[in-house]
Amino acid sequence: MHTLRFRRTAVTVAAAAVLPFALTACSGDSDSPAAGSAASASTDGSASGAASEPAMAMDKPFGSACAGVPKEGAGSFDGMAKDPVATAASNNPALSTLVAAVKKAGLVDTLNNAKDITVFAPTNDAFAKIPKADLDKVLADKATLTKILTYHVVGQKLTPQQLENGSYDTLEKTKLTTSGSGESYKVNDTSNVVCGNVPTANATVYIVDTVLMPK
Repeated sequence: MHTLRFRRTAVTVAAAAVLPFALTACSGDSDSPAAGSAASASTDGSASGAASEPAMAMDKPFGSACAGVPKEGAGSFDGMAKDPVATAASNNPALSTLVAAVKKAGLVDTLNNAKDITVFAPTNDAFAKIPKADLDKVLADKATLTKILTYHVVGQKLTPQQLENGSYDTLEKTKLTTSGSGESYKVNDTSNVVCGNVPTANATVYIVDTVLMPK
């Protein structure tokens, strides 16, 4: 009897000693893949999110002068996107000199009826850099004015990425060049894009701080 009791006690003690190790091993085996999968999913999710952010950002207008665009109404980004380019520009207070020049040159219909173009649009301050006597002379000469204004138009829609190192034919028939990266671009190495990638119904607009002159 004593021997039998001793054996039962020994078996019970051995089982009690082994069981925690077995449970620990099972728990570790089941948890590791799950934890690995969760970590992998988390890593993959954050990586894809980070990769998509720059692409999304470049779909929107950018630049310091964009802050001056009205938040709502016809002159806002949403409003300009609904109108053809000459009409859209006429609703932006910073482009009133350009719009007056386009009207003088008789180019409103030409620009509004064009398809898939890019317009480099000088601000009022850009025109103010030109001495008044010279500007008045240009505005009074339709042929010269037309030549200058059509030099600001490219016959395709350009993305910011295409501006990084580009050379494009203009409506005036000569070329302009673009350079830069991120949110900093120049046209002909002299004119800075101050609000870029602005959509209108038929064009992409890059607002610039200097009037471009054909070579």
